[in-house]
Amino acid sequence: MTTVSKILVLGSAVALAAGGFAGVAYAQGQPQTPKNWSYTLDKNGQRVPKGNRITNPDGSWREEVRQGNCVTVKERSASGEYKETRQCNPQNPG
Repeated sequence: MTTVSKILVLGSAVALAAGGFAGVAYAQGQPQTPKNWSYTLDKNGQRVPKGNRITNPDGSWREEVRQGNCVTVKERSASGEYKETRQCNPQNPG
């Protein structure tokens, strides 16, 4: 190998290594979402309010989300069955 070839190979190896380390540093520098965040984003980019989720030791959970007069209850059993119900109560005219 000539000297120029050795320099090019060494330079390429250093550039690849630096790029890999930059990717790791970027991923570690991302801020974490705060625990008290009040919404999540759905697949359309719309804000969806979070509810109070209660997780059981067997892996099942129940979450209630309130939006105005409506309550959405999301439940998942330990076996993976998902159920979502929504109930809206009209405002009292009184």
